[in-house]
Amino acid sequence: MSTAMKVISDWRERYADRIIGAEEAMALVQSGDGVYVHSHACEPELLVRALINRASELRGVRIVHLMTMGTADYVAPQYKDNFRLQALFIGSNVRAAINEGRADYTPAFLSEIPNMLRSRVIPIDVCLLQVSPPDAEGNCSLGPSVDCSRAAAECARLVIAEVNDRMPRTGGGSLLHISKIDKLIPVSRPLPQLMPEKPGEIELAIGRHVASLVPDAATLQLGIGAIPNAVLASLTDKKNLGLHSEMFSDGVIDLIESGVINNSKKTLIPGKSAVSFVFGSQRLYDFIDENPLVEFQACDFINDPFVIAQNHLMTSINSALEVDITGQVSADSIGTRLYSGFGGQVDFVRGASRAVGGKAIIALPSTAKGGKISRITGYLDKGSGVVTTRADVHYIVTEYGIAQLYGKTLQDRARALIAIAHPDFREGLERQAREITWL
Repeated sequence: MSTAMKVISDWRERYADRIIGAEEAMALVQSGDGVYVHSHACEPELLVRALINRASELRGVRIVHLMTMGTADYVAPQYKDNFRLQALFIGSNVRAAINEGRADYTPAFLSEIPNMLRSRVIPIDVCLLQVSPPDAEGNCSLGPSVDCSRAAAECARLVIAEVNDRMPRTGGGSLLHISKIDKLIPVSRPLPQLMPEKPGEIELAIGRHVASLVPDAATLQLGIGAIPNAVLASLTDKKNLGLHSEMFSDGVIDLIESGVINNSKKTLIPGKSAVSFVFGSQRLYDFIDENPLVEFQACDFINDPFVIAQNHLMTSINSALEVDITGQVSADSIGTRLYSGFGGQVDFVRGASRAVGGKAIIALPSTAKGGKISRITGYLDKGSGVVTTRADVHYIVTEYGIAQLYGKTLQDRARALIAIAHPDFREGLERQAREITWL
């Protein structure tokens, strides 16, 4: 037998030896363990449910994850002594529990989370993943969510993975050899989908304003939702755009297929769209499957501001919940109510700011609650956290226009932001501005 055939035979034998059931695998979790759960579309839901079924046998298990899209019943009140969530980003499935004090939130830049895991600032004992079946060399793929999951697997005592034959295989830093996985649970199910959110007139107006700031050959970072989709829909006349983003969704596919995004002018990883995770429809998962033009890497690389800054004309496009008239951006909370997280906003704002010709853009509708509340405010709501400071932002965009803040005085900022607030609130904002003497 040749050496290559022996290696293949060896990993195939190890693979067969490590297959067990979900309940048997979760019996290996101990009270007091830190358990990492694979993020976004890759939550290993069978394992999570098996872990919850063991609740009566466990105490003080700390569950750690970014946003997940599956079950999160471990935050239910009846499990308060069994499980305690430490969320690194807040999704809708755990938001109420965090705001009711039954779960915890750790503010963190996405670029720094892998080091928090490796250094055991956030200790991980058991890592729960969902991966693709192994290739001929025994390499599984982390699919659409690489982010900080490789780091969790590297530092855990025990790595347990669902092996899903419907998981797309992604390239770059997505591969994890079967020898690094201790227990395997075969499954076959589609990944959860998020259908593209259709932009309304307000979002389309914001998209047009943002697009006017994007030059040909720019490298883009943007997120998910109606505003990013509106921006993408407004970029069809651009040329030679690139993509370096912590995530993307369905909206980029049409621009890639039409050649608008071709990554030909990128100064870092040219020819490829660089990303840490994606989440969207089955069309998106099919698009990334075995696609050599999409490069997946961990978030401590993709989100590193020093890496981001190597992209000339880097243009970051992020959203906010509220912006005050000095340019302070609140994006993770509404007053004292925690809503989402830091994610990669600051990573990309600072990376874009340091890039040759870079721009950092914050885009948001001018109002909330059906026009009853202005998102441009004299003061942030009491308890609101500042995610991006007023010194970091280049542009704030609403449907009423663009406020260029970079290098501007506080007085100039107030005038520019009031000008793009909803007309119903401008008079009140001007009155508030006059009351603040240093404005």
